[in-house]
Amino acid sequence: MTADRNKHGGTRAACVRWLGVALVATAGTACAAAPAPSTSQSRGGSSFTSETVVERARAKAAQAYVEPVSTLPESYKTLDYDAYRDIRFRPEKAQWRDAGLPFQAQFFHPGFFFQFPVAMYEVTGGKSAPLRFSPELFTYGPLVKPGPLKKADGYAGMRLSHPLNRSDIFDELVVFLGASYFRALGQGNLYGLSARGLALDTATSRPEEFPAFRELWLEKPAPGADRVVVHALMDSPSVTGAYRFTVIPGANTVMEVEATIFARKPVEQLGVAPLTSMYLFGENDRGDYDDFRPEVHDSDGLFVWTRTGEQLWRPLQNPERINVSSFQVDSPRAFGVLQRDTAFAHYEDLEAHYERRPSAWVEPVGEWGPGVVRLVELPTPDETNDNIVAFWVPQKPLAAGDSLRVAYKLHWGSRSPWPVTGATVVSTRLDAGDSWKGARLKDARPMRRFVIDFSPVPDLKESTTPVELVVSAGSGKVLRPIANRHTPSGGWRATFELHPASPAVPTELRAYLKRGPETLTETWSYLWIP
Repeated sequence: MTADRNKHGGTRAACVRWLGVALVATAGTACAAAPAPSTSQSRGGSSFTSETVVERARAKAAQAYVEPVSTLPESYKTLDYDAYRDIRFRPEKAQWRDAGLPFQAQFFHPGFFFQFPVAMYEVTGGKSAPLRFSPELFTYGPLVKPGPLKKADGYAGMRLSHPLNRSDIFDELVVFLGASYFRALGQGNLYGLSARGLALDTATSRPEEFPAFRELWLEKPAPGADRVVVHALMDSPSVTGAYRFTVIPGANTVMEVEATIFARKPVEQLGVAPLTSMYLFGENDRGDYDDFRPEVHDSDGLFVWTRTGEQLWRPLQNPERINVSSFQVDSPRAFGVLQRDTAFAHYEDLEAHYERRPSAWVEPVGEWGPGVVRLVELPTPDETNDNIVAFWVPQKPLAAGDSLRVAYKLHWGSRSPWPVTGATVVSTRLDAGDSWKGARLKDARPMRRFVIDFSPVPDLKESTTPVELVVSAGSGKVLRPIANRHTPSGGWRATFELHPASPAVPTELRAYLKRGPETLTETWSYLWIP
């Protein structure tokens, strides 16, 4: 079941995209970065277990929130885009490089948008030791007028590299930078969408809150290890949190996430496992862009897999006003923000290579209980802003003093982590429809024709029973539903026309193919907005 509403108000939250990482921004404010680390940092040789960060988060939640204050010199706070890019980490100084381990860590310099450094630690043999900032780990180009930074309380963030695509080259694998944002890559991918620790009050009447990772612990991997573990301490005015990320690189890179959240204040909309992406225009939503490229987006749809087995596909849009869609599912099997279209000819961008952007699937571990998958679509004028957010909202709000433990897997890559059992939506296109082109209807309400292409149905046997298109509309009339073989691809094409009930009311549409009692495809779900 889906319920949609076209929102005309609320705060707009966007994620400014830069250097392959996510910088948080809200309307009318400067970009937010991770707050400053606690002054009571762990010293070298401190005992460390997975529960260490949990207990730190629990203790902080019992204390009043302390607004971070940047200790950076003013000259580093005011660095511009080009000057900050002129500060580069020295690859030969990467953590664990000299040890010949299968993972290496590099760090980001504080400054520019990242004015609140994050404390870093290395964990070895059950002991943690601080990784202190040093200007000797960086090169400072001619655009950096202040010269090398003499002292800082931490780094802005970090990235891990691994021989992901070739055994002789360490490729970038995952980045933690900006508030609680992080990104990862599967084989052959370029950075696209982001994930983050939590989304609080996104696209509501209340100001959105951006929790931040204040401290990160990197467990030193063993020789030949096939995975690496990162711990993070989160803090914000409303919540604290302890996170454990186990990163397993591969064709699809898997991140096993364990999170424990503590509430200082009541949280009305808690967004669990949020994903953030960019959709400017595509085949179903061209807009008025005068652009040589056929499509511009990091992701093209939301995928939801319910506990009952139904799979939903919602093509993304760049709306004129904020859209919020809620998909009621109890303990979902999975949901994700995907880039299904991986054909270069559909983008024609030799620089951005949108066809190589990864998809991200969230696979809950254990029962999450009742709740909704919420999709937020924000208007954006260009491709520099992330305007798509999807997350899970538990039915029960988090009250002050409550805690929540949640676990899930994040799959980053271009291929589904699970076998495909039915045909999937390949593309969605709209036009005026034959009825509208030929003659205007008496009430002058414009017809819209929807053309949905599905992939081939796996193991479909020959039968004399025809394949049918099943369409439902929240309002208006559905006319001429037709299902035809898509001979060039071996799949199917579904078409129908919508006669809207009103020229101003959005309409929720659903469609799928069946043969007799057998459902052949996932469910196409679309919010048509006049």
